[in-house]
Amino acid sequence: MTEFDISHLRRTPSLALSGGREEELKSLGALQETKLYFIDEPFAGIDPIALNEIKELVSHLKDKGVGVLITDHNVRETMGLN
Repeated sequence: MTEFDISHLRRTPSLALSGGREEELKSLGALQETKLYFIDEPFAGIDPIALNEIKELVSHLKDKGVGVLITDHNVRETMGLN
């Protein structure tokens, strides 16, 4: 949690989180020893700030050598990932 600067959320109930923050935390939970990560519609119904945070998370996964498979109806955002 410290690596992603979210340690302040450690005791926050999931119901109090925004949709984007909840998606981010779900994604972080999979960073343990995963070689391939499947993300289903990560850009659905989130605000622009959360959208950028998810993009940064996917970029971080890529940098760590983790494969990411994304399905999403938001083609512009999905194709914008490198």
